[in-house]
Amino acid sequence: MLPRLQFKGRVFVENHHVAVPFHELVPIRGKGVGERCSLQDNLVLHGDNLAALKALLPTYQGKVKCIYIDPPYNTGKEGWAYNDKVNSPLMREWLGRIVDRDDLTRHDKWCCMMMPRLNLLRELLREDGAIFVSVDDNEMHHLRSLMNEVFGESNFVGQIVWHGSTDNNPTNIAVEHEYIVCYAANKTALEGVWNSAEFGPKEALQQIGAELLEAHPEPVERQREYTRWLKSHKMQLKPLDRYKFIDDAGVFTGSQSVHNPGREGYRYDVLHPVTGKPCKQPLMGYRFPEATMAQLIAENRVLFGSDESKIIELKVYADEYMAKLGSVIQGIDSRLGANEIREIFPEDPRIFKNPKPSTLISELLSFSTDKDAIVLDSFAGSGTTAHAVLTLNRQDGGNRRFILVECEEYADSITAERVRRVINGVPNSRVDAVKSGFGGSFSFFELGLPMRQENLLDGSHLPSWQKLAEYVFFTATGLEFDPTEANENLGLIGRTASHDVFLIYEPDVEKLKDLALSLAVARELPASDRRKLVFAPTKYLDREFLHYYQIDFQQLPFQIYETISGLEP
Repeated sequence: MLPRLQFKGRVFVENHHVAVPFHELVPIRGKGVGERCSLQDNLVLHGDNLAALKALLPTYQGKVKCIYIDPPYNTGKEGWAYNDKVNSPLMREWLGRIVDRDDLTRHDKWCCMMMPRLNLLRELLREDGAIFVSVDDNEMHHLRSLMNEVFGESNFVGQIVWHGSTDNNPTNIAVEHEYIVCYAANKTALEGVWNSAEFGPKEALQQIGAELLEAHPEPVERQREYTRWLKSHKMQLKPLDRYKFIDDAGVFTGSQSVHNPGREGYRYDVLHPVTGKPCKQPLMGYRFPEATMAQLIAENRVLFGSDESKIIELKVYADEYMAKLGSVIQGIDSRLGANEIREIFPEDPRIFKNPKPSTLISELLSFSTDKDAIVLDSFAGSGTTAHAVLTLNRQDGGNRRFILVECEEYADSITAERVRRVINGVPNSRVDAVKSGFGGSFSFFELGLPMRQENLLDGSHLPSWQKLAEYVFFTATGLEFDPTEANENLGLIGRTASHDVFLIYEPDVEKLKDLALSLAVARELPASDRRKLVFAPTKYLDREFLHYYQIDFQQLPFQIYETISGLEP
């Protein structure tokens, strides 16, 4: 049995995510960008992030490829407060107090805040997805313990050190780093290797290569011009500054991947094209058989030295370059985040404290997402993650979508406003991409009322047929509600392999008193080879008729959250 992290309040929060009611997500037209307002669009959600994550489950359970969150570091300076409605007045009073440096239980409160959120984030993550969490030394040890419990110790992917600042304060040890912890939903389903193109340097090398190939068909002159260009641009090309050569196929470097690693490989002579003598062999021989080497030489993929004394290398072209995500990220200054805010909000350059640089998030996403991935950030802050997603889509032609959740009042004025500005463009920005705008769209939603049984019983809040259908279908089947498959006139809300699912309901208290699964209704239900799962306020059919019409009945609202045993997706 794995060790468990013990903290005050754990007994009240470890299953709290299950008790959180589903809420409606209310579209706020005019606050997004684009003609439509849809949960299938890029999203900015305003509301408590725990309730918002629960509300996203019917649409996005198991669909998010990558999650990045930047929760409070709990330094004692943020002044945050836990606001989840746990089932204990005394616990709510304790948890609800502002957390500061003098609070001796601030680490307990942080764990209380994180555990239910991590549980819901795990449910939203795709089987081949990953989550990145920014943290510093204040909560690193607690975070790792929580993540081991929620995601499983075997799904730990790695811990990244981000060297983003310089500490000139008089301390024993200068702290110049933060951490980014990464876990997979299922490490065995994760891609074996994460690779990412270095977009800026790679594009520069591709562009100069194409220009020189057109302007200088003679190889020696072309190489001379490229060497001159490389010398003057070397500092801007890191980590691709080692790409020193150019031929008819483009800019390239040499790789020692002809070496056989760790054990004796193939032994044969490779003749130097100028001297005609055998080239020096790698210590453990070649990794390819002789026929493969002959083919590589014929395809001009082998780089020879000036004479036979140098071991041959394989040509690796700039077009093929893919970087690896290292355990240490350097060269992304933490101050870049504040610089971006100044560019986007020139009228109020200090509108948001300590934002992460979008380049940092882009770096993570470029490795961990495909071009159609969904990216979620439930501590959205200034909207950096959306900025990073839009940047990445511009660079590689992707169609990634973002979901931002922000509970603070600035969700519209800062989070969504930043997204609006980077989509539409900031005219006076010095950054070309920000100035012209990335294009795209997003929809703005607010958290609506909870869908509680008592609200349905007393009629104080009756959701629309489609809203209730969405939640009923998800809670009964665990599947996403598809509005194109639903038919309100027939009461059909969706299908599984074993059942057609129906909802007999109208958002009207008086009509609800008379709505029921009757014999007439049963006869009107469309025939199929699947059983029928029917949600209704009551029924006027006995067991024999239910059996005859192959109906499984569930009463509203009492069985709204019950999953039918044996129901197959």
